[in-house]
Amino acid sequence: MVDLDKQKTAILVVDDEESLRLTFQMFLSREGYGPVEVASTYDDALALIDKQDFDLVVSDIVMDGASGIDLLRTIKEKGVECPVVMVTGYPNINTAAEAVRLGAFDYLAKPVKKEDLLRTARMALQQYTLRNANKALALEKDRYQKYLEAVFRSVPELIFTVDPQRNIAEFNDNTSKWLASFGVDDFSGKQIDNIGSCFDIFVPDIDTVLASQIEVPEHRIEFSPESGQSGVFRVSAVPLACDDGGFMGVVVVAHDVSRLEALEKKGMRDRLHRLIGSSRRMQTVYTLIENVGKVDTTVLINGESGTGKELVAEALHAESPRRDMPLVKVDCTAIPENLLESELFGHKKGSFTGADRDREGRILSADGGTLFLDEIGDISPLMQLRLLRFLQERTFYPVGRDRSITVDVRVVAATNADLREKVKNGSFREDLYYRLKVVDINLPPLRERDEDLDMLVHMFIGKFSSRLRKEITGISDQALQVLRDHDWPGNVRELEHVMERACVLCDTTTITSDHLPLELQEGDDVKPHMQQRTNLLEEEDEEVRIVNTLKRTFGNKAQAARILGFDRSTLYRKLKLYGIDADGLMES
Repeated sequence: MVDLDKQKTAILVVDDEESLRLTFQMFLSREGYGPVEVASTYDDALALIDKQDFDLVVSDIVMDGASGIDLLRTIKEKGVECPVVMVTGYPNINTAAEAVRLGAFDYLAKPVKKEDLLRTARMALQQYTLRNANKALALEKDRYQKYLEAVFRSVPELIFTVDPQRNIAEFNDNTSKWLASFGVDDFSGKQIDNIGSCFDIFVPDIDTVLASQIEVPEHRIEFSPESGQSGVFRVSAVPLACDDGGFMGVVVVAHDVSRLEALEKKGMRDRLHRLIGSSRRMQTVYTLIENVGKVDTTVLINGESGTGKELVAEALHAESPRRDMPLVKVDCTAIPENLLESELFGHKKGSFTGADRDREGRILSADGGTLFLDEIGDISPLMQLRLLRFLQERTFYPVGRDRSITVDVRVVAATNADLREKVKNGSFREDLYYRLKVVDINLPPLRERDEDLDMLVHMFIGKFSSRLRKEITGISDQALQVLRDHDWPGNVRELEHVMERACVLCDTTTITSDHLPLELQEGDDVKPHMQQRTNLLEEEDEEVRIVNTLKRTFGNKAQAARILGFDRSTLYRKLKLYGIDADGLMES
């Protein structure tokens, strides 16, 4: 069965008898379909078809003037793909054959019973919806194939395939450039033995896979060309299988490790746009952002709260051809569920209580640019369905409007939830998950990138000392060690709050252990009078921060908790501890 959104299903009824027109319109409308339009003539019907898209046309064959068969023929000539059901009071073999030849979905004889009309309409619409879904999937598959081809061409490794006859089949640009450096220009389709001595290092692995159809794990091969500098290649070879399991050859991936090690000695990047860190995990993230940013495809960013998913979305936008167009951000948990649909898709004035004006919505605001949907794992099943349809068709209906809007938007989504687990337990749609996860970027937690901590600490000291107009120039070794020993469940956001607090409390040029929260310190080593003073300062500072954050988020506790680096239960506990009335803050 195919899910039908009856309220978004446009049907046209064409009949020159007013009573039949209105009866059919009433039957279909009461069934929940809409909008249901009517026309009495061929010309009126064509005018409506030119004006809007229909999901189904129900037309009488015999009418004054041009017939329903003429209308069916014109619909097909115009390339309109919706199903057409023909109705007549004079059924005969010739008209039925002509209707079927011209592509009519079905043929109903008068008098038409209500249940026959509704059953035929339902079957036609389900087939039409299924056909559109298959077409959308085919287009998505084509886009994904183009993406894979782009990645295949642009990755730094040498990648090539060899068919069972030992001929070179496919290769990326780097393979071509590498072979060209040895004077080998024409190698497409050639047998691997006839390419040149520079290629000999790959032949044993290729022959092993061709003979056994078993993967050769990654290993390192010394490479000493007749001319040029020696080096080391990291090589792997795997069998290439088609969809039915048939053997198609070998895929070889080779990486010049000597070149990689030379780059490492020169020093890796320590930042990309607003992302900071020189760890290997961050190098991988930077490379993914640069490669994927240039390809116009949907991206899913995975990572714990506070790891910097929004910064990755900004970097993807900055690396894309859409960089001069809007980047529109939507925190899906910061907007009440009953308003999220309107916030995303917009609404028509009067479509619901409080809709006192037309609103275009965030998707339309992002037209030509990038739409960032943060915490996508928390949206309701209804919003999941609406978002899936938008991703499939790139069209949407604002709340209260009957006409669709088409936009050109790249979607980047982020979540701190395990969407695969949500798919398994039925709380997240599998088809939406795979629509979002065309490419995924996994952000490492701070505890898995220890080597980045010192850099982040000094960056935050510079940021907050400037903002607070203080002359803070560094941090003591002891304080830095306390920070290194912490697990950072709140990740970079937690570190940022800790360093902001430390800069607020610091009244010298150096941050010390006394300026750090007590939960980061070992309580036994803290002097009682200093512990009491720090407790008071921490409590006062934390209470003020919570109040100010709630005001800034207009009382939205979920959003405030994320900004503060707490989980929601912690925030509720602290509201009770400090006696803060979050709702009362909005009234004051």
